[in-house]
Amino acid sequence: MARKRTPEELTIEELRQLLIEKRRAERQTRLERYRVTGRVVMVEPQPAAVPLERLRSGGAAADEEGEDEWEEPRRGRAAPTARRTRQPRSWVDRLLLGVEVAAVLGLVFVLLNGMNSLRSLNQEVASALIQPTLTPTPLIMAVVLPSGHTPPNAPGGVQPNDAEIPEHLRPLVQSLANLPAPTAGPQQAVRIQIPAIGVDHPVVQGDGFEQLKKGVGQSAGTPNPGQDGNIVLSAHNDVFGEIFRHLDRLNPGDEVILFTSQRTYTYIVQQTQVVEPTRVEVMAQTREPVVTLISCYPYMVDDQRIVVSAALQE
Repeated sequence: MARKRTPEELTIEELRQLLIEKRRAERQTRLERYRVTGRVVMVEPQPAAVPLERLRSGGAAADEEGEDEWEEPRRGRAAPTARRTRQPRSWVDRLLLGVEVAAVLGLVFVLLNGMNSLRSLNQEVASALIQPTLTPTPLIMAVVLPSGHTPPNAPGGVQPNDAEIPEHLRPLVQSLANLPAPTAGPQQAVRIQIPAIGVDHPVVQGDGFEQLKKGVGQSAGTPNPGQDGNIVLSAHNDVFGEIFRHLDRLNPGDEVILFTSQRTYTYIVQQTQVVEPTRVEVMAQTREPVVTLISCYPYMVDDQRIVVSAALQE
Protein backbone atom coordinates (compact mmCIF):
# COMPACT_ATOMS: atom_id res chain seq x y z
CA MET A 1 0.00 0.00 0.00
CA ALA A 2 1.38 3.33 -1.11
CA ARG A 3 2.23 5.76 1.64
CA LYS A 4 0.19 8.98 1.68
CA ARG A 5 2.50 11.80 0.92
CA THR A 6 2.51 15.00 2.86
CA PRO A 7 1.99 18.38 1.16
CA GLU A 8 5.73 19.08 1.50
CA GLU A 9 6.46 16.07 -0.63
CA LEU A 10 4.15 17.16 -3.52
CA THR A 11 5.39 19.13 -6.44
CA ILE A 12 4.00 22.51 -7.35
CA GLU A 13 2.01 21.06 -10.27
CA GLU A 14 0.48 18.38 -8.05
CA LEU A 15 -0.50 20.94 -5.40
CA ARG A 16 -2.10 23.13 -8.07
CA GLN A 17 -4.05 20.16 -9.42
CA LEU A 18 -5.29 19.27 -5.95
CA LEU A 19 -6.38 22.87 -5.36
CA ILE A 20 -8.27 22.98 -8.67
CA GLU A 21 -10.03 19.69 -7.95
CA LYS A 22 -11.01 20.89 -4.47
CA ARG A 23 -12.45 24.12 -5.85
CA ARG A 24 -14.30 22.18 -8.56
CA ALA A 25 -15.82 19.88 -5.96
CA GLU A 26 -16.94 22.81 -3.82
CA ARG A 27 -18.38 24.57 -6.85
CA GLN A 28 -20.21 21.43 -7.97
CA THR A 29 -21.71 21.12 -4.50
CA ARG A 30 -23.01 24.70 -4.58
CA LEU A 31 -24.42 24.32 -8.11
CA GLU A 32 -26.18 21.12 -7.12
CA ARG A 33 -27.73 22.96 -4.15
CA TYR A 34 -28.90 25.83 -6.44
CA ARG A 35 -30.28 23.37 -8.93
CA VAL A 36 -32.30 21.57 -6.26
CA THR A 37 -33.78 24.88 -5.04
CA GLY A 38 -34.61 25.94 -8.60
CA ARG A 39 -32.25 28.90 -8.75
CA VAL A 40 -30.23 27.57 -11.69
CA VAL A 41 -30.61 25.06 -14.53
CA MET A 42 -27.69 23.06 -15.81
CA VAL A 43 -27.35 23.69 -19.56
CA GLU A 44 -23.99 22.09 -20.32
CA PRO A 45 -22.09 19.12 -18.91
CA GLN A 46 -19.47 19.53 -16.24
CA PRO A 47 -15.96 19.57 -17.78
CA ALA A 48 -13.83 16.57 -17.03
CA ALA A 49 -10.84 16.76 -14.76
CA VAL A 50 -7.67 18.08 -16.32
CA PRO A 51 -5.00 15.39 -16.65
CA LEU A 52 -1.70 15.89 -14.91
CA GLU A 53 0.10 15.82 -18.27
CA ARG A 54 -1.99 18.82 -19.44
CA LEU A 55 -0.97 20.69 -16.33
CA ARG A 56 2.67 20.13 -17.19
CA SER A 57 2.03 21.34 -20.77
CA GLY A 58 0.46 24.62 -19.64
CA GLY A 59 -3.24 23.63 -19.65
CA ALA A 60 -3.42 24.27 -15.94
CA ALA A 61 -2.82 27.94 -16.53
CA ALA A 62 -5.74 28.06 -18.92
CA ASP A 63 -7.92 26.36 -16.32
CA GLU A 64 -6.81 28.90 -13.76
CA GLU A 65 -7.77 31.71 -16.13
CA GLY A 66 -11.23 30.17 -16.66
CA GLU A 67 -11.73 29.64 -12.95
CA ASP A 68 -13.38 33.04 -12.64
CA GLU A 69 -16.21 31.94 -14.97
CA TRP A 70 -17.30 29.37 -12.34
CA GLU A 71 -17.56 31.77 -9.47
CA GLU A 72 -20.54 31.53 -7.21
CA PRO A 73 -23.61 33.40 -8.51
CA ARG A 74 -24.04 36.67 -6.72
CA ARG A 75 -27.12 38.79 -6.16
CA GLY A 76 -29.40 36.16 -7.63
CA ARG A 77 -27.46 35.67 -10.95
CA ALA A 78 -26.08 32.28 -11.98
CA ALA A 79 -22.76 31.62 -13.65
CA PRO A 80 -22.68 31.46 -17.49
CA THR A 81 -22.69 27.65 -17.43
CA ALA A 82 -25.47 27.51 -14.84
CA ARG A 83 -28.05 30.16 -15.87
CA ARG A 84 -31.81 30.33 -16.22
CA THR A 85 -33.17 29.58 -19.68
CA ARG A 86 -36.50 30.75 -21.17
CA GLN A 87 -38.49 27.79 -22.32
CA PRO A 88 -40.08 28.19 -25.77
CA ARG A 89 -43.82 28.92 -25.80
CA SER A 90 -45.73 25.69 -26.22
CA TRP A 91 -48.73 25.18 -28.57
CA VAL A 92 -51.04 25.26 -25.54
CA ASP A 93 -49.88 28.80 -24.72
CA ARG A 94 -50.42 29.84 -28.32
CA LEU A 95 -53.90 28.34 -28.27
CA LEU A 96 -54.82 30.16 -25.05
CA LEU A 97 -53.52 33.43 -26.49
CA GLY A 98 -55.68 32.91 -29.59
CA VAL A 99 -58.73 32.22 -27.42
CA GLU A 100 -58.13 35.43 -25.43
CA VAL A 101 -57.77 37.51 -28.60
CA ALA A 102 -60.96 35.98 -30.03
CA ALA A 103 -62.83 36.71 -26.78
CA VAL A 104 -61.76 40.37 -26.84
CA LEU A 105 -62.81 40.72 -30.50
CA GLY A 106 -66.14 39.06 -29.74
CA LEU A 107 -66.77 41.44 -26.83
CA VAL A 108 -66.04 44.45 -29.04
CA PHE A 109 -68.42 43.10 -31.68
CA VAL A 110 -71.18 42.57 -29.12
CA LEU A 111 -70.77 46.11 -27.78
CA LEU A 112 -70.87 47.67 -31.25
CA ASN A 113 -73.88 45.58 -32.23
CA GLY A 114 -75.65 46.54 -29.01
CA MET A 115 -75.05 50.23 -29.65
CA ASN A 116 -76.43 49.94 -33.19
CA SER A 117 -79.48 48.06 -31.93
CA LEU A 118 -80.08 50.68 -29.22
CA ARG A 119 -79.77 53.50 -31.79
CA SER A 120 -82.26 51.79 -34.10
CA LEU A 121 -84.66 51.21 -31.20
CA ASN A 122 -84.47 54.88 -30.16
CA GLN A 123 -85.23 55.96 -33.72
CA GLU A 124 -88.23 53.62 -33.89
CA VAL A 125 -89.56 54.90 -30.56
CA ALA A 126 -89.10 58.52 -31.66
CA SER A 127 -90.92 57.80 -34.92
CA ALA A 128 -93.74 56.11 -33.03
CA LEU A 129 -94.14 59.08 -30.68
CA ILE A 130 -94.53 61.52 -33.58
CA GLN A 131 -98.07 60.81 -34.72
CA PRO A 132 -98.98 62.10 -38.18
CA THR A 133 -101.82 64.58 -38.44
CA LEU A 134 -104.78 62.72 -39.84
CA THR A 135 -107.17 64.62 -42.11
CA PRO A 136 -110.70 63.33 -41.66
CA THR A 137 -112.52 62.40 -44.84
CA PRO A 138 -116.27 63.08 -45.02
CA LEU A 139 -118.35 59.95 -45.40
CA ILE A 140 -120.83 61.58 -47.72
CA MET A 141 -121.25 64.98 -49.32
CA ALA A 142 -123.19 67.48 -47.20
CA VAL A 143 -126.93 67.45 -47.77
CA VAL A 144 -127.54 70.90 -46.31
CA LEU A 145 -125.24 73.66 -45.12
CA PRO A 146 -124.17 73.40 -41.44
CA SER A 147 -125.41 75.41 -38.42
CA GLY A 148 -129.10 74.87 -39.21
CA HIS A 149 -131.40 75.11 -36.20
CA THR A 150 -134.77 76.41 -35.13
CA PRO A 151 -134.88 79.95 -33.69
CA PRO A 152 -134.92 80.41 -29.90
CA ASN A 153 -138.51 81.77 -30.07
CA ALA A 154 -139.83 78.78 -32.02
CA PRO A 155 -142.14 76.22 -30.35
CA GLY A 156 -139.90 73.72 -28.60
CA GLY A 157 -136.96 76.14 -28.51
CA VAL A 158 -133.57 75.64 -30.16
CA GLN A 159 -133.02 72.26 -31.81
CA PRO A 160 -131.59 70.89 -35.07
CA ASN A 161 -133.79 71.85 -38.00
CA ASP A 162 -134.51 68.46 -39.58
CA ALA A 163 -137.11 70.07 -41.86
CA GLU A 164 -134.26 71.36 -44.05
CA ILE A 165 -133.11 67.80 -44.81
CA PRO A 166 -134.84 65.86 -47.59
CA GLU A 167 -137.07 63.25 -46.00
CA HIS A 168 -135.42 60.24 -47.64
CA LEU A 169 -131.97 61.32 -46.34
CA ARG A 170 -132.95 62.07 -42.76
CA PRO A 171 -132.18 58.56 -41.36
CA LEU A 172 -128.71 58.63 -42.90
CA VAL A 173 -127.93 62.13 -41.62
CA GLN A 174 -129.22 61.24 -38.14
CA SER A 175 -127.02 58.10 -38.08
CA LEU A 176 -123.97 60.25 -38.78
CA ALA A 177 -124.87 62.92 -36.24
CA ASN A 178 -123.35 61.00 -33.29
CA LEU A 179 -119.98 60.23 -34.84
CA PRO A 180 -117.10 61.38 -32.57
CA ALA A 181 -115.34 64.53 -33.71
CA PRO A 182 -111.64 64.15 -34.65
CA THR A 183 -108.98 65.45 -32.27
CA ALA A 184 -107.28 68.64 -33.41
CA GLY A 185 -103.67 68.25 -34.57
CA PRO A 186 -100.82 70.81 -34.36
CA GLN A 187 -101.55 72.13 -37.88
CA GLN A 188 -105.31 72.48 -37.48
CA ALA A 189 -107.10 75.69 -36.55
CA VAL A 190 -107.57 76.30 -32.83
CA ARG A 191 -108.84 79.91 -32.80
CA ILE A 192 -110.41 82.52 -35.06
CA GLN A 193 -110.36 86.31 -34.90
CA ILE A 194 -112.38 88.72 -37.05
CA PRO A 195 -111.40 92.21 -35.83
CA ALA A 196 -114.06 94.07 -37.87
CA ILE A 197 -116.93 92.45 -35.94
CA GLY A 198 -115.16 91.62 -32.65
CA VAL A 199 -114.99 87.82 -33.06
CA ASP A 200 -112.38 85.97 -30.98
CA HIS A 201 -113.39 82.37 -30.26
CA PRO A 202 -111.95 78.82 -30.24
CA VAL A 203 -112.25 76.51 -33.24
CA VAL A 204 -113.40 72.92 -32.66
CA GLN A 205 -113.36 69.95 -35.00
CA GLY A 206 -116.76 69.03 -36.42
CA ASP A 207 -119.81 71.15 -37.27
CA GLY A 208 -122.60 69.13 -35.67
CA PHE A 209 -125.16 70.58 -33.30
CA GLU A 210 -123.16 69.61 -30.20
CA GLN A 211 -119.83 70.90 -31.56
CA LEU A 212 -121.28 74.32 -32.40
CA LYS A 213 -122.28 74.73 -28.75
CA LYS A 214 -118.55 75.00 -27.92
CA GLY A 215 -117.42 77.52 -30.54
CA VAL A 216 -116.73 77.76 -34.25
CA GLY A 217 -116.82 74.33 -35.91
CA GLN A 218 -114.57 73.19 -38.77
CA SER A 219 -116.21 70.78 -41.22
CA ALA A 220 -114.58 67.35 -41.34
CA GLY A 221 -112.40 66.79 -44.37
CA THR A 222 -111.58 70.43 -45.02
CA PRO A 223 -107.89 71.45 -45.13
CA ASN A 224 -105.80 73.10 -42.46
CA PRO A 225 -105.01 76.83 -42.42
CA GLY A 226 -102.47 77.83 -45.04
CA GLN A 227 -103.11 74.76 -47.20
CA ASP A 228 -104.70 74.76 -50.63
CA GLY A 229 -108.44 74.14 -50.48
CA ASN A 230 -111.57 75.46 -48.81
CA ILE A 231 -111.69 75.61 -44.99
CA VAL A 232 -115.37 75.58 -43.96
CA LEU A 233 -116.13 77.19 -40.58
CA SER A 234 -119.62 77.45 -39.08
CA ALA A 235 -121.18 79.08 -36.01
CA HIS A 236 -124.57 80.21 -34.77
CA ASN A 237 -125.91 83.74 -35.05
CA ASP A 238 -128.60 83.87 -32.36
CA VAL A 239 -127.76 81.07 -29.86
CA PHE A 240 -124.73 79.68 -28.03
CA GLY A 241 -122.84 82.98 -27.93
CA GLU A 242 -124.16 84.44 -31.23
CA ILE A 243 -120.58 84.16 -32.56
CA PHE A 244 -121.42 84.85 -36.24
CA ARG A 245 -124.32 87.25 -35.65
CA HIS A 246 -122.70 90.13 -37.57
CA LEU A 247 -121.26 88.34 -40.61
CA ASP A 248 -123.45 90.60 -42.75
CA ARG A 249 -121.35 93.58 -41.63
CA LEU A 250 -118.15 92.29 -43.20
CA ASN A 251 -116.85 94.08 -46.26
CA PRO A 252 -114.28 93.07 -48.88
CA GLY A 253 -110.81 93.70 -47.49
CA ASP A 254 -111.64 92.81 -43.86
CA GLU A 255 -109.36 90.28 -42.16
CA VAL A 256 -110.14 86.77 -40.94
CA ILE A 257 -107.26 85.48 -38.80
CA LEU A 258 -106.85 81.76 -38.11
CA PHE A 259 -104.50 80.45 -35.44
CA THR A 260 -102.86 77.04 -35.14
CA SER A 261 -100.60 75.86 -32.33
CA GLN A 262 -97.63 76.78 -34.54
CA ARG A 263 -98.42 79.98 -36.47
CA THR A 264 -101.03 82.49 -37.70
CA TYR A 265 -102.71 82.85 -41.12
CA THR A 266 -104.58 85.91 -42.39
CA TYR A 267 -107.39 85.72 -44.95
CA ILE A 268 -108.94 88.70 -46.73
CA VAL A 269 -112.73 88.87 -47.24
CA GLN A 270 -113.73 88.67 -50.93
CA GLN A 271 -117.53 88.49 -50.94
CA THR A 272 -120.70 87.87 -48.90
CA GLN A 273 -123.85 86.11 -50.13
CA VAL A 274 -127.14 84.78 -48.75
CA VAL A 275 -128.17 81.35 -50.07
CA GLU A 276 -130.65 78.54 -49.47
CA PRO A 277 -129.64 75.79 -46.99
CA THR A 278 -129.27 73.30 -49.84
CA ARG A 279 -126.58 75.32 -51.68
CA VAL A 280 -123.87 72.92 -50.55
CA GLU A 281 -121.63 73.82 -53.52
CA VAL A 282 -120.26 76.72 -51.48
CA MET A 283 -118.43 74.03 -49.45
CA ALA A 284 -116.73 72.58 -52.53
CA GLN A 285 -112.95 72.37 -52.47
CA THR A 286 -110.80 74.82 -54.41
CA ARG A 287 -107.25 74.89 -55.73
CA GLU A 288 -106.46 78.10 -53.86
CA PRO A 289 -106.32 78.47 -50.05
CA VAL A 290 -109.62 80.03 -48.98
CA VAL A 291 -111.90 80.04 -45.94
CA THR A 292 -115.71 79.99 -46.00
CA LEU A 293 -117.73 81.27 -43.01
CA ILE A 294 -121.33 79.99 -42.72
CA SER A 295 -124.15 80.89 -40.33
CA CYS A 296 -127.96 80.84 -40.22
CA TYR A 297 -129.72 83.95 -41.53
CA PRO A 298 -131.54 86.21 -40.91
CA TYR A 299 -131.35 86.79 -37.18
CA MET A 300 -134.07 84.92 -35.20
CA VAL A 301 -135.52 83.51 -38.45
CA ASP A 302 -132.78 81.10 -39.60
CA ASP A 303 -134.35 79.80 -42.80
CA GLN A 304 -131.39 80.75 -44.99
CA ARG A 305 -127.58 80.88 -44.75
CA ILE A 306 -125.12 83.73 -44.95
CA VAL A 307 -121.82 82.75 -46.58
CA VAL A 308 -118.60 84.81 -46.43
CA SER A 309 -115.60 83.88 -48.60
CA ALA A 310 -112.04 85.01 -47.84
CA ALA A 311 -108.71 84.27 -49.60
CA LEU A 312 -105.32 83.69 -47.96
CA GLN A 313 -103.20 86.82 -47.85
CA GLU A 314 -99.89 86.35 -49.70
